[in-house]
Amino acid sequence: MTKLFYEGGATGMGILTLVLLVVLALAVWNAVSVLKGETTDRERQLERFSYLKSAGLFGLICGILWQMIGLYQAFGAIQQVESISPAMLAGGLRVSTISTIYGMLIFLLAYLVWFGLMALRPKD
Repeated sequence: MTKLFYEGGATGMGILTLVLLVVLALAVWNAVSVLKGETTDRERQLERFSYLKSAGLFGLICGILWQMIGLYQAFGAIQQVESISPAMLAGGLRVSTISTIYGMLIFLLAYLVWFGLMALRPKD
C-alpha cells in the first residue's frame, strides 16, 4: 500500500489522505450526533450531512487534478525524449491513475456514510 502511495506522488496522495481524514472525522461527528439524538433542527442536520458529501467530492476532484498534473509532466518528458516504448507509456498511465482511484474511493466512502446517516436520522 505504501508503494502505491509513493508511486502516486507523495504530495498529491498526502493531500488526498488529509481529505480522507476529514471525511472520517465528519462521519464520526455526524454519526455520534445522530445516535445521541442531539440535533433537533432538521435543516441544520441536513447541512452538516452535506459537508460530508462535499468533502468526498473534493477528494474526487483532487484525485483527478493530481492525475492531470502527472499526465502533463509525463507527456512533457515524452516530448523531450521523442521516442518511447509502449510498455513505458502504459506504465506511466497506470501510475497516473493511482491518485484518481484513491479519490474515487474517498468519494465512495463519503457517499456510503452519507446514505447511512440519512437512513438513521429521525424522520419528522
